[in-house]
Amino acid sequence: MMNTEQSAETLSALALDLGADVVGWADAQVPTTAVDEYTLWLAEGRHARMDYLERQLPRRADLGTSLPGAGRVLVLGISHAYAPPPRPAGGIRLGRVARYAWTPDYHDQLQPVLDRLSAEAAALGVQARGYVDHGPVMERLLGARAFLGWRGKSGMLVSTQLGAFFTLAVLLTDLPPAGEGPTAHPDRCGRCFRCAQSCPTGAIGPDRKIDAGRCLSYLTIEHRGPLPWERRRELGEWLFGCDICCEVCPWSVKAGTLARLFQPRPELAHPDLSRFFGVSERQFTREWAGSALLRPRRKGMARNALNVVGNLRDPQGWPLLLAGAEDPAWEVREAAAWALAQWGEWTAVERLRGDEHPDVRAAAERLLLERA
Repeated sequence: MMNTEQSAETLSALALDLGADVVGWADAQVPTTAVDEYTLWLAEGRHARMDYLERQLPRRADLGTSLPGAGRVLVLGISHAYAPPPRPAGGIRLGRVARYAWTPDYHDQLQPVLDRLSAEAAALGVQARGYVDHGPVMERLLGARAFLGWRGKSGMLVSTQLGAFFTLAVLLTDLPPAGEGPTAHPDRCGRCFRCAQSCPTGAIGPDRKIDAGRCLSYLTIEHRGPLPWERRRELGEWLFGCDICCEVCPWSVKAGTLARLFQPRPELAHPDLSRFFGVSERQFTREWAGSALLRPRRKGMARNALNVVGNLRDPQGWPLLLAGAEDPAWEVREAAAWALAQWGEWTAVERLRGDEHPDVRAAAERLLLERA
């Protein structure tokens, strides 16, 4: 049987062979200071409506609740720093999608990698359990402790090799902790504040804490219901997610185009917005199966599309305004009212004052009052 370090080296080598760009090991003990910081972030309400983060806190603080006897964690970094694919012909292709969503869902792509690593670990006599980012694990903390990078001022893990465009996956193991040497990658942000200065909503605080309720990624993906009124123009052309803080990072610029395991698809990088309208939730789910675009659901993507159309006022988006005003989901009709007002289509806004849903009527009334 291999000793501890031989087993660790075997698993590291296999992870690289399976497509990880960088790997590293971290002790599974979560520092008390990190738990305290996370607890304060939750207490301050910066997690917006993501209540599951509060429920998961005990498990995030103790990895032994996910894998009894957890001692060491293998952290994988996989780049999604790829160049934009060509824009497909036809359709209404407005707005921007965050780069990580240009490929089929990375959870589905990385799970087989973790399954293969778990099987190899078992063959070595090592208990293991893998997570992408859907489990109760502080991946960025572990990534920094595994020396894959440091938590930048944007809150993202930043690497001198990969920049800020990379995804993390972890393999919890019962290998004993190393318990020696430095415990985290040194900070390389220096005096740079480009990420915070570039954030359109000021979501990045001076304490490197993110206010999720102001973050464009949260608003376009996790937030349910109408978008906050004061954020709609700030969303600009972002249809799904946001890459601004990663794009402006000098380490991302220096890293350039890198992706190896993930490859973008034109239809995901430049989706046809019309495909979010005139379909049922079931049809939408079937059409976008295996894509991160499922997360906001059909009415969330239609809402986002109308916000983009309202901000850009591109003529090709006009059919979406008409479809949105008649959409069966009230959240979409509410978004249509706002977008129509940005186009100056006040007659259409006036009609929505008679909508069956009170929130749509209230939005139309507010817009007409603001016009006056």
